[in-house]
Amino acid sequence: MNKKLFFPTFLAALFLVAGCEKAEFSPNPTLKVLARPTITSPASESSVVLTENTANDPFVVTWTAADFGYRAAATYSVEIDRVGNDFKDAVILGTSTGLTLNSTIAKLNTALFSTLALPGETVSNVEMRLSVKVSPEVDVIHSDAITLKVTPYTIVIIYPQLQVPGSYQGWNPADNTTVIFSAKSDNKYEGYIYFKDADSKYKYTVGPSWTTNYGDNGANGTLEAGGADIALGAAGVYRLNANLNDLTHSNLRTDWGLIGSSTPDGWNSDQNMTFDPVANKFTITLNLVAGKIKFRANDDWGVNMGDDQANKTLEYGGADIDIPADGNYTIDLILSGAVYTYNIKKN
Repeated sequence: MNKKLFFPTFLAALFLVAGCEKAEFSPNPTLKVLARPTITSPASESSVVLTENTANDPFVVTWTAADFGYRAAATYSVEIDRVGNDFKDAVILGTSTGLTLNSTIAKLNTALFSTLALPGETVSNVEMRLSVKVSPEVDVIHSDAITLKVTPYTIVIIYPQLQVPGSYQGWNPADNTTVIFSAKSDNKYEGYIYFKDADSKYKYTVGPSWTTNYGDNGANGTLEAGGADIALGAAGVYRLNANLNDLTHSNLRTDWGLIGSSTPDGWNSDQNMTFDPVANKFTITLNLVAGKIKFRANDDWGVNMGDDQANKTLEYGGADIDIPADGNYTIDLILSGAVYTYNIKKN
């Protein structure tokens, strides 16, 4: 009789242990979300006018708690981005483990004017949302976005920069005209530099001295402190990228052109621009018809720029630029700073 009871009991215990082990080692933990957070202040569609006189005033964001069915230790981040950008370039205004973020007008203005490159003294539409993180093993959840009409004020921005000394400029790390910038102050640098000679070499330095410098020992895209000179090929304007977070870098020689429905060949091929090394810009003069244009590198859509805000600043993959009327135009492309710009002049 004991034998008849032993085997069912043993099998039940075995299945129970197997089931527990499967639950314990589940590779994809899930979290039940009963309610997402909601931003309660500022109100959606409200207007926020920022001024230098109110820079030190508080800017407060409040929200309701996310409900996970138990008392979860959640971290809330307030994100801001341009309307319609789906938070692809979201700026984090701040984080909180409570239901309030106490920021300032100055911090909000920096996020809007410096990082998102919104025009000063001009009304722009932005979206704000919350991202909620409970643990590294659980996906972040988001609140619904609210829309705000914001007017930032103009400030002088000093972007972090990385010096680029090399054979093309006398190996001078103190030359402040040969630098690249971190537009988001995130240790990721980019810039366009003209190398007048073929087979130029360069390195990166942090500050105007050789104290902290980086090169590439294996010519493999990895930076090493005190590493070997980085070699280029043909002379020309190169886009340089350096990431000091993971110590990687890249360079790309670029020739720029104009393309679009306004140009003589429409969207089929580029109208080549000429680089002016004295003015440090690409330029072209040609007849255009009313329509649209964009800037494109190397006759390919891999690197192209447009203007999302119609404010004369450029973004990669940005919106088409309007040409309002037929005529002869001179167009300049300026890639010498942290923010890329252009000029359109009807002759």
